[in-house]
Parts: sequence; structure tokens; C-alpha cells
Amino acid sequence: MGIEKTLVDRKIGDFCELSKDTITNSKSRKKNRRRPKKTVSPVQMLFETCKDVFSSGGVGIVPPPQDIEKLQSVLDGMKPEDVGLTPNVPYFLTNAEQRISRITYLHIYECEDFSIGIFCLPPSGVIPLHNHPGMTVFSKLLFGTMHIKAYDWVVDLPADSSTIVKPLENLVRETGLAKVKVDADFTAPCNPSILYPADGGNMHCFTAVTACAVLDVLGPPYSDPDGRHCTYYRSHPFSRFSVNGISISEEEKKDYEWLQERVLPDDVEVVGKMYNGPMIVDN
Repeated sequence: MGIEKTLVDRKIGDFCELSKDTITNSKSRKKNRRRPKKTVSPVQMLFETCKDVFSSGGVGIVPPPQDIEKLQSVLDGMKPEDVGLTPNVPYFLTNAEQRISRITYLHIYECEDFSIGIFCLPPSGVIPLHNHPGMTVFSKLLFGTMHIKAYDWVVDLPADSSTIVKPLENLVRETGLAKVKVDADFTAPCNPSILYPADGGNMHCFTAVTACAVLDVLGPPYSDPDGRHCTYYRSHPFSRFSVNGISISEEEKKDYEWLQERVLPDDVEVVGKMYNGPMIVDN
């Protein structure tokens, strides 16, 4: 009797525990059904990653390698549909009446630490050679084919050599020596490109081979009040000028060019349009 009673009590206890688990699991399932897991859009993920990567940054400060890789990975997965773009929208079309190619800029987000935006280029559209003072810049080609030519200033010549040509009668502005770092076509999908304050091709020019879109992340963004102006340049072959103390072999001369400051060319038109893709929530 005592053994049987003990077994009965144990079974009753087990049943009660099982009932509690069943009720708890049932409630948990109902709770999960009521609150489905919220998905994060790719552009929201990009925003959150930028906040983390550039939170302790600043002018001339390059994020740590692990942060560079994290942001690069997020950008690598971005697709045109993630930002509401398709190649057949009007931004990428040209017509015979247009004398110049119009570049469209879609502003997504900007704060003191970073900015996110998209440049939309029709075929043969050009973003002129320009710099990114003190910035780390990530560029992701979303679709199309683009030619990129990028430069860095020459800083590794002997101390008694001058890499600057002072303004002369035939030069309106100061001209500096730069080394070509990139000169090639890129077709999406391809890896995001990264340029740094003093390396990686800080000055670059984009030329659209086909209609294309480029997602740009700048950290920190341009700021005229803070002295981060966008400066445009005109390139000249190395043989154009002769400077004492600079000696470069014939086979290497093609890798060096003189960059002369200029105003934004008259044949370039950049217009801002409303970004209509998934919105960013800034909590």
C-alpha cells in the first residue's frame, strides 16, 4: 500500500508538472504567435552598423580593421531593391535634348559622424575628379559598369624634392603630384571599394560605362564650416611639368600625374531627389 500510494502520488506530481509545462509552452507559443520576430531591413542594418563604426571616429581617424570588415560585409550584401532602385527609373535615362549628363543624388541620412547616399548616373555620366579630406569612404556599386580612376598624393619622395608646382602664368591654381592607385572598369556585383584619408585613392573620378548606381558612405561627411570642402581637380600628364629633385623612371611615369585644383566643371549637373526606398528609424 505504501509503495502504491507513493507511486500514485509521484504520478500525480509528474502529471501536475507536465500540465504546468504544457500550459507554459502553450502560453509561450501563443505569445510568439502574437509577437512575430521583427525583421530589420538591409538599409536599417547599414545605418545601425555605421552608427557603431563611426561613433568614436573623426577627421582623419580610420575605424579599426574589425569595424572596416563589418561595414564592408553589410555593404557587400546590399542590392538595388534594398534601396528601392531599378535600372529603368528616369534617373538612369538620357535623351537627345540633354546637352550634359545629369547626375542624381538620393540623400538617405546624414549626421556629424557619417552620411549615406546614392549617386545615380546615366550612361557616360561623370562625377569629376574630387577629394575626400580626412574621410574614410565606402562605395558599393549596386548595378551597372563604371570606370574608376583614383589617386593619392605623393608623400614618399626625398625631403629636398618638391611635389608642388606653384601657380605660374599658365596655371590658375596650385598643382600637386599624385600617384594613380586605380584605373579600371568595375561591374556589379563587385566588392565595395574603400578609400582612406591618405591612402586607397582618396581622390577619384567616376565615369559610367552603362547606367549605374553607387551607394556611398562617408565618415565623417563633407562640412564647409569645419573645413572639409569638396575640391575638384584637373589632371595633367607627368611630363607636363619639370620639377627639380623629382626623378621617375620612364616606365613609371604613366603612374604619376599632376592634379590642378579647379571649380566644378560647367558640363556637370548634380541634382538632389527624394529617396523613396525603405526608411531609416533613428532611435
